[in-house]
Order: sequence, then C-alpha cells, then structure tokens
Amino acid sequence: MELEQKTREDALLKAFRSGDDTAFDGLIEMYSAKLYKVAYALLGSRQDAEEVVQDTFLRAYRALQAFRGESSLETWLHRITVNLARNKYQWNHRRGGGLNVSLTMGDDADGESGPENEQDVPDRRMEPDLVLEHDEIGTNIMKALNNLPDNLRETMLLRHVNDMPYEQIAEKLDCKVGTVKSRLSRGREMLRDYLVSVGILSSAGGIH
Repeated sequence: MELEQKTREDALLKAFRSGDDTAFDGLIEMYSAKLYKVAYALLGSRQDAEEVVQDTFLRAYRALQAFRGESSLETWLHRITVNLARNKYQWNHRRGGGLNVSLTMGDDADGESGPENEQDVPDRRMEPDLVLEHDEIGTNIMKALNNLPDNLRETMLLRHVNDMPYEQIAEKLDCKVGTVKSRLSRGREMLRDYLVSVGILSSAGGIH
C-alpha cells in the first residue's frame, strides 16, 4: 500500500510540476483526511481544523514547485499543518479559547494507553452531581494543557487524543523518538502537578 501511495504521489507531483494544476486535487484527496485528524487533535475544533487544512494546501500549492523532497511529501504537509495549528492555537489562546479533549494520563509498560488512567471531559448523560464533578476535572485538564509549553502540549495531544505511535509523532514534529518520550513524561508530570495543586488528584495520583 505504501509503495502504491508513493507511486501515485510521484505521478501527481510530476504532473503538477509539468503544469497540470488538476493533479493537485489528487494530492488533496490523498492527504486531507490525515491532515485534518492532526489539526483537530491539536485544536479541538472542527472549524479551526478545517481552516488549518485549507491553509496548509494553499501554502503547499504556492511552494510545491520548490519542494526538494528532502522529506516525504506527507511529512512536509504535516509539518506545515502543525505549524499553522500552533499559530492558530496561540491566537485562540490569546482570545480566551480553549481545548475540548479527552486525555489519557499515562501509558502502560508497553506504551499503550490504559483505561484506568483516563481523564475525560464531561459526559452529559451523567447525573447532575457527577456532571459537575467531571466538569471541574475537564476544565482543569484543559487549563493545564493550555498552559503547557507548545512542544509538550502538541506531543501530549498527538499521543493521547490522536493516539499516534511515538515514531509518527517524531516524524510529524521533526524530532527523535526519545524526545517524544521525554516530552510526554514531562508533560504528564506537569499535568499531574497542576491537578494535584487544584485538588483534583491526590499526591498518589487518584481522583478525589
């Protein structure tokens, strides 16, 4: 499948560089869903994610003739998407916007998410007293995420919201797998510290 995708990608790139603008539509078809998934994970807003994907393809269209292929086209597009999503997030954050996400607090020994550690935004089907409790948890998780440094927040979201493997996160954020693991560890530590400080988690890690 990867070979088939690469063959199609190469053919579309060649056609586009030869003056066939319709070939770009094929690239949009190939990658729009993947880019949207990343943008949505980073922004938590369908409208914002759609705008970022549109801007990604607009920038790619303008720059594709100069694309030198030092990375794969998919990686190049994802990096544009991440950068635009970062800018969009910072703009939203300055205006008081926030994320709306579910977050797994940690991974098990095999690096897989464990359901016993999940902190979710509210389930509106709950009884009113439970909804209020989970509203507080969700609000504080979002506040903590919003205040993480960009590199930690993005890594946390790609891992825990988009459920990406370490290798894919490293490729999209242009860093090493070890860096991804380090950022996740630091991000979880900062998140837990914040939730303990506001009384949502006990020092042992359990929810009050």
